[in-house]
Amino acid sequence: MTPTARLLLPAGAPEEVWHAARATGAGGSDVAAILGMDSYGGALRVWLEKTGQAPQRRDRRLERSARRGHALEGLVAEFFAEESGLTVLPTPGTLQHAEHPHRIVNLDRLTVAPDGPAEDLGVLECKTRTWRSARVERWYGEEAPDGPAIQAHWGMAVSGYRYAHVAGLIDDELVWWRLERDEELCLMLTDAVDRFWYDHVLTGVPPRADSSKATAELLAQLWEVQEQATVEVDPVEALLLNQRRRELKEAADRLDDDLTEVENRMRQLAGDAEVATVGGKPVFTWRRNGQFAHARFRDAEPELAAAYTHLVPAVDTDRLAQDHPETYSKYRARVLRVPSEG
Repeated sequence: MTPTARLLLPAGAPEEVWHAARATGAGGSDVAAILGMDSYGGALRVWLEKTGQAPQRRDRRLERSARRGHALEGLVAEFFAEESGLTVLPTPGTLQHAEHPHRIVNLDRLTVAPDGPAEDLGVLECKTRTWRSARVERWYGEEAPDGPAIQAHWGMAVSGYRYAHVAGLIDDELVWWRLERDEELCLMLTDAVDRFWYDHVLTGVPPRADSSKATAELLAQLWEVQEQATVEVDPVEALLLNQRRRELKEAADRLDDDLTEVENRMRQLAGDAEVATVGGKPVFTWRRNGQFAHARFRDAEPELAAAYTHLVPAVDTDRLAQDHPETYSKYRARVLRVPSEG
């Protein structure tokens, strides 16, 4: 099918068959997570999915986002063909590296120059973003954003193609970049995936938890809590983790104090002005655009506050805990606490 890959599953296969094929290797959407660059989860999430242990919980927001992206893929490809002048070809399906079967990829599309040789194909990554997410992911720079660029290079690493394009439809604006194959980057990606696959997936040994909030949320929902249960842990590791946590908390407190001091000095410089300038250009602002002080407003303006107060539907958690203690406990967050040293 390609210089270095064969067809594992043709395009249009049933969804359950596609999911089964995806479980046999690491794909483009897994690589960023394995590298710790995915805001939706890290290597631990990928490991749970590949070993069939991922919690069966639906995230409707992510599902809608994935459906939206898939539905608009063809439109992105169409716009890209119009602007670039390249011919866009449909994806062949799921590709598998000929020598390393755990390296797989689902290419969005392929491209070829109208007057170029038919074998000179390239990878095309088609993405859709809102302007807010595009700003966070830096879609407006001279280089393609890190996430899509990594996916494009993974496509080249598996397929053997020499170039790729990343195209993004941001609201109604199309942006795109051409990426030449970077052998060093491809080697780094394949090495990371190989180590993950052989050291963790095949051995059943989970990777270490990373620093992402998504991993923290995953760990909080991963197990059914056994009340009053205890577990004996490695004493050396527990001691080192407690010590490191204490050091980091102390450092964070010091940094928080330093930050407060700097910001208070900035407030002092601003005085009663909303905008501080240097040479006529704003350098920082101190405006009344933060959270509303509800308690101070109620104390100072009780009659006006009463006129603008309305009841809001809320769950009576006290009654729920009394009538359905098991259900109440199920939806309580798990809190990590370390006993004080005296």
